[in-house]
Amino acid sequence: MLPLPIILASASPRRVELLRTLILEFQVIPSDATEVHDAAVGVRALCELNAQIKATPISQRHPGHLVLGADTLVWLDGQPLGKPPDLAAARAMLESLSGQSHEVVTGVCLMHGASGRCTVFSDVTRVVFRSLDSALIDRYLEVVPTLDKAGGYALQQHGDWLVQSVVGSQSNVIGLPVEALRQALGDWGISLSSSRDGGTGSGG
Repeated sequence: MLPLPIILASASPRRVELLRTLILEFQVIPSDATEVHDAAVGVRALCELNAQIKATPISQRHPGHLVLGADTLVWLDGQPLGKPPDLAAARAMLESLSGQSHEVVTGVCLMHGASGRCTVFSDVTRVVFRSLDSALIDRYLEVVPTLDKAGGYALQQHGDWLVQSVVGSQSNVIGLPVEALRQALGDWGISLSSSRDGGTGSGG
């Protein structure tokens, strides 16, 4: 049996880099599906649902491929923080995260249309922020592009300015839980690379 060809249904360069630590050959076809933004669903269920929503249209067009969809959210006090629409929103997010503990959750969906098989899971990482003053937030927003990142921050770009501690998978904060994904891909019989983990980063 030939190995399944793989499609990453995401435009995130961070997810591309992380997936490449596990497998060398895959296509990138970003999904244009409309995400759900209902906090009442619960953070893990919401991220898993959106991962499925992203994977589904790509899988329908490419049923012979294994399609990987993913969705990452920052979760603070029962509310999801997605990608900020502008710098004012990014500033408000950083102010709300200042001095607080929050969760970063990534939902993952592996979908194979031809067989109807689908694997869905999520991972949670706890991140504690330092207390941030206005000058530090100004500086961070000047040097780091934040509008394409959940919660308006990226650990891999001056994350030490913001973050006091990270408990759990650091790659999960970037946008793919590499450790859990390694296991899931292995369960699908995917041949994995021996590359190292993608390291520290923040949610795409």
